[in-house]
This record gives sequence, C-alpha cells and structure tokens, in this order.
Amino acid sequence: MTKILIIYTGGTIGMVNDPHSGTLIPFDFGQIQQNVPELARLNYDLEVHSFDPILDSSNMDASVWVELVRIIEKNYHAFDGFVVLHGSDTMAYTASALSFMLENLAKPVVLTGSQLPIGEIRTDAKENLITALEIAATKKNGAARVPEVCICFDYQLFRGNRAIKYNSEKFEAFRSPNYPKLAEAGVQLTFFNNYIQKPSKAELRINDKLNTNIGVLKLYPGISKQAVEAITTSTLDAIVLETFGSGNTSTAPWFLNCLQEAADHGKIIVDISQCQGGSVELGKYETSRRLQQMGILCGYDMTFEATITKLMFLLGKDLDKAELRTLMEQSLRGELSRTGVI
Repeated sequence: MTKILIIYTGGTIGMVNDPHSGTLIPFDFGQIQQNVPELARLNYDLEVHSFDPILDSSNMDASVWVELVRIIEKNYHAFDGFVVLHGSDTMAYTASALSFMLENLAKPVVLTGSQLPIGEIRTDAKENLITALEIAATKKNGAARVPEVCICFDYQLFRGNRAIKYNSEKFEAFRSPNYPKLAEAGVQLTFFNNYIQKPSKAELRINDKLNTNIGVLKLYPGISKQAVEAITTSTLDAIVLETFGSGNTSTAPWFLNCLQEAADHGKIIVDISQCQGGSVELGKYETSRRLQQMGILCGYDMTFEATITKLMFLLGKDLDKAELRTLMEQSLRGELSRTGVI
C-alpha cells in the first residue's frame, strides 16, 4: 500500500468553525479521515505529523524550514511521498526553500493549502488535499511521477520554486509566470512530463544551514539617496535588487555609486525584475550595462521567493565568493531559465 506522510504546519486548510465562539480553530489532523471521509477511498496508508503549536504562515521562517527538511529526511525511506499542508501566504517561499534544501530528491514533496477552511460548505480544502495526495502517490514504472518540490492548488501543479501567490480571494491563488505547469487535474490527472525534473539516483542530502542576512532594495521613481543607503551601507551579506523591466535602474551617479560601494565591500547583489513575467537581461539597455560592469548578478527569470531562498541556501554553505556567484546564476533545481524563455 502506498504510504504518504502528511505534515501539517498550519493554515486555513486545517481550520473549522467553533460552534461555541463562531471563530476558526484548528482541528486535530490526527483524526483527518474523520473530517475528510473521502480519503478512505484512496486506499493509501496515511500518517500525519502535526506541528505543535501550528503556525500561521506569516510566522514561517528559516528555523521551520529546517524542521521540515529534517522531518522529511527522517521519514524519507519509509514513505512514498510527502504532502505539506501550509498557509498560502508564504507557501511559495517554503516551496522554494525546500527545493534547495532537499538535494537529490527522488520523491514528491507536494505543498498545498486552501482559501477556505475545510469545514466550509464551498471549501477548496478537500479537493486540494485529495489531489495533492494523488499526485504524491502516483508512480510510473516504479518511480515517482513528480520527484520534486511542488505546489498543488486549484487543480494545477506548479514547480515550487517557480510559483507565486498572485490572488488572495480566488481559489486560483497561484501562478507560475515563467514556467509551464507540471500537471493538471481534470477528469484525469494529466502530467506534462517534458517539464518535470528527473529523479535523482543519488542519496538524499539535506542542506539545513541558511543565512538570512539579506536585504531587499525595490526601486521606484523618485527613490531617495537615504533610502538606498539604508540598504547598501548596512552589514547585510546580500541584496536583492528589484529593478524595472528587463533589469533597468536609474543612471543617476549617486545611485550607481551606492551600488558600486556595496559591491566593492563584498555584498552579493542580484538583479531581478519587478515584473512577474519575463527575464532580466543585463546589458540589453544602457541603464543596466553599468550594473553588469560592476559585478551585479543576473537573476534571469527567478521569482522573488526563489531568489531570496536561493541566496539563503548558498550563503549558508560558506562558499568562496566566486563559486557562490557562479552558482547564483546557474539553475540548481530548475528555478531559472538562462534566457528567460522555455
């Protein structure tokens, strides 16, 4: 019998209405089959690991990601797949982080959640959970069909480090603007094999050291020198630079000098676009050529979530700067396309 470990971290999916107070309270996920009787028809051997206390996903941080990968490592050989129940607000961050922290992954790690609590009549929780379990359990020729970290939401499966949450009100909460979906749940589960990573033949290895000393500099017309200097002159190890269009910034001398000084002091600076779709192309326009010349790295078509968590992962490995810079611009887990085009 297929064995799936459900890891419940918290989030809307695990909430029911308290008949006494009328507020949302978490139900005991150890009794999940009583709340979702349809699970019995899947004929899976399900076990549940619940966080105690459960977390609102707004409180998700690197220490929780470390706990998650250690749970997966401990149970890796005993289960065919893993489903992580998670609040949707920071799900893309967690999925991206896990993709880097779980090296040589050969089994599915499927994150899902819901926009409405599982106890609501029109809830999306049951469908998301059942579909995630089916995807985590699906094999072909004895191997996992989707051996990577992914997000399952509203009948669609996305690579975890390519997904973003784009809507807080619709059931279709996630999109993958720069990479095709991995699967779709219609009358049947349809897998798009050309876009799914191949399983690793090496032994699973976890990377549980993360460096979170990273800042974000999001540009806007009229940004002040004081605002820029607050980031560039800090003691941060890395800066994510959110630029315009295909990687363009102001060419004001004071602005470029701030970036140059930060780069000269050893800060890793990665340029990603504020646009959800498309790619950074440093040097395409004069406004980004200076960035390229001063050694600012190209984030290509990485999401913000993937960029942040990839930096945490690489900075935590204590690599020399040259190797870190090289790896930052390479695809490690399918998180970027060098040209921005599939």
